[in-house]
Amino acid sequence: MSFRTRSPRIALGAIVALTMLAAACGDDDDKAKTPASSAPPAASSSSSPTASASSSSSSSSPAASASSSASPSESTSPSESVSSSAAPAVDLAALVPEAIKKDGKIVVGTDATYAPNEFLAEDGKTIQGFDIDLFNAVAARLGLKAEYVGAPFDAIIPGVQSGKYEIGVSSFTINDERKKVANMVSYFQAGTQWAVQKGNAKGVSVEDACGKKIAVQKATVQVDDLTAKSKACTDAGKDKITIDQYPGQDTATAAVVSGKDDAVLADSPVVAYAVSQTGGKLELLGEIYDSAPYGYVIKQDQADFAQVVADALKAVMAEGSYQGALIPWGVEAGAITDPAVNP
Repeated sequence: MSFRTRSPRIALGAIVALTMLAAACGDDDDKAKTPASSAPPAASSSSSPTASASSSSSSSSPAASASSSASPSESTSPSESVSSSAAPAVDLAALVPEAIKKDGKIVVGTDATYAPNEFLAEDGKTIQGFDIDLFNAVAARLGLKAEYVGAPFDAIIPGVQSGKYEIGVSSFTINDERKKVANMVSYFQAGTQWAVQKGNAKGVSVEDACGKKIAVQKATVQVDDLTAKSKACTDAGKDKITIDQYPGQDTATAAVVSGKDDAVLADSPVVAYAVSQTGGKLELLGEIYDSAPYGYVIKQDQADFAQVVADALKAVMAEGSYQGALIPWGVEAGAITDPAVNP
């Protein structure tokens, strides 16, 4: 007899029996599940971004990964937690070249005369500034401690090339000339700004400084700027600009305060800070122009390490430490959002 010819009552009984058997099996399966699956949703690693970021096995951003490798029990910030669900974990410290990380530090060449970017504290020894605060955060993401070594500005890139410094952090404007001899990782944006004595009694004009004496730090992009402006003066039959080059920005600024020179030009955050620190003796002149990114200087044959540094910067931005380094020095207007190698 085929199944289809069975009576409805018998078929119904079979269905009921099968249903009861399935329910019993389901109960047994539930009892066999692990305790973790029956835990409250709040305790589940998939139910809370914060909990997920704090988990040692969770997927995280470079920022969260570097943090967890330094201190597994340390909780992560909300920004790290959000980014952890978007990118796989990357141990940035593991990607640092062995020659650099073997002693746990990174030797940094810097010209400590460029306030508020990098300059000496009142004790005359400690190097401080927004560049210092920011790179300390980057170095920490790489599992390293930054060791700053003071150097003349024009000696830093050669020092990186020779291996004397493992990185240069000193407000270097990224340009084609520098990219020919080193890798540069962008981290900030600045332009050129002029300043004169209060009242501008000498009548200096940014557009026409012919015949004036202008102070500038040597080996900076502002030297090239003044050289071009001076040539334009002589080409027009006017007096050349006297370009007084100083070894440090502090002495260049002092030359204008004393009246030795008629004006000074430098990177915009530096000039703005100098004006604020001279007790009303200086004032800004004209608008900021020729904005360009600053870059960390890394040896030319270390392109992979340069990318690791860029990724560490992105991690620092994600956690909020980037703005935390800029705001106290009043330079947050120069913040960027997209660090890159040789932009």
